[in-house]
Amino acid sequence: MTVLQLVAGGAVVLALEGLLYAAFPAAMQRALAGITGLSPERLRLAGLAMAVAGVALATLLVRG
Repeated sequence: MTVLQLVAGGAVVLALEGLLYAAFPAAMQRALAGITGLSPERLRLAGLAMAVAGVALATLLVRG
């Protein structure tokens, strides 16, 4: 996996997230409001799990 591929993947994530905010602004506000109720430890664990899943998926796609 090259740096260019990682940057391209980040660009896709930004584009998809931007589309979600543009298409469903109220739902995104509700989702963000729900996140504020989580404890920092739980939020950290969820973030770490998502990061690991993302790296694993990207690795499988690039090497697959």
